[in-house]
Amino acid sequence: MSTYSSNLRIELPTSGTQAGVWGDTTNNNLAYILDTAVSGYQTVSVTAASQALTYTNGPTSTAASNQAVYAMLRFTTTTGAAFAVYAPPASKAYIVWNNSGYSMTIYNSSVIGNTTAAGTGVTIADGKKVMVFSDATNFYAIDAANITGTVAVVNGGTGAATASGARTNLGVAIGTDVPSPTGTGASGSWSINASTATLSTLATTATLATLATTATLATTATLATLATLATLATLATSAGSATNAGFATSAGSATNAGYATNAGSATSAGFATNAGYANTAGYATNAGTATLATLATSATALTTASGSAPSYSARSWVNFNGTGTISIRASGNVSSITDGGSGVYGVNFSTAMQDANYCAQVASLVGTASNSFNNITSITTSTINIDHVENNTYVDSSSMYVAAFR
Repeated sequence: MSTYSSNLRIELPTSGTQAGVWGDTTNNNLAYILDTAVSGYQTVSVTAASQALTYTNGPTSTAASNQAVYAMLRFTTTTGAAFAVYAPPASKAYIVWNNSGYSMTIYNSSVIGNTTAAGTGVTIADGKKVMVFSDATNFYAIDAANITGTVAVVNGGTGAATASGARTNLGVAIGTDVPSPTGTGASGSWSINASTATLSTLATTATLATLATTATLATTATLATLATLATLATLATSAGSATNAGFATSAGSATNAGYATNAGSATSAGFATNAGYANTAGYATNAGTATLATLATSATALTTASGSAPSYSARSWVNFNGTGTISIRASGNVSSITDGGSGVYGVNFSTAMQDANYCAQVASLVGTASNSFNNITSITTSTINIDHVENNTYVDSSSMYVAAFR
């Protein structure tokens, strides 16, 4: 008579029995239980949502009859859904390959052969190959945190025991594969892909942006505005500057290579007192913007007016014919005139004012009317609305003059 071991169910013949055949029993135990438990591989097809692994007492050459004893189990399924499998309530380790297409969970059964869980199980995602073990009640997964030693890169590790060695093995060595941080150990030369804008272009653009935004010279007190002032008898009439062909005809002061050496401008009344600008070695090479700010703030002093009080040029002006089809004779910063009916007009700015707190002036050419006047009915940042009245009647005027100061 035989008994069986509790975990692998190895047949244990009673002493003195199986005369002449006990050698076969021993060989079968070795071949079909011990060998299989150590290195056996078996595919298990799961056909139900809960399925117990097969088992026998003692050895068998029929692999499908003793699935529970194998070391490595590959699971497939025909259920079309997640499933659970139940191993006998014995301590055992398995390498599980879930090749089913669905999630699976492995439990110990409460009684060998049933599908009632004795304790907690391990859920294995589809496609995963996991090592699990049981204490006869609960299953556990081998956690990667428990692995010690060096794991090769090809096996998902770094092949190193230090951070520096790991970076080298993974191709991200600091100072060789990637730039070093600024400071100790920084080394290497690195190219920066600037795409369509090279660094020199970016630097030039940044400089232009700085110049454009300094003192709002790009839209208000630019050098083009100074050229306008020159035509308004300011810089053009300044002593010395009026005869200075270099400044008066310069397409842009930024191209005037040596403004500080311009003798005419240097002696220009008012302009020579512009500290910083007269001393600038060359406007084109002046990397700072403080000079531009100085130039912009001093522009109001570049007039022929006497006294120390500042003077201001018009921010917008227009001379237009208000009869028939309205036509602009001449203007500055005026895009159009709106005809609102007899004697009613709207003057529209090309560039809007910063706010509506500016001063507007209106004048007109008067014919034979005994009385006439002009009204400013409303002002906005973009429009001055006016009307012209003669003998208490709104009438069109052949010559209207409007200006705005800020």
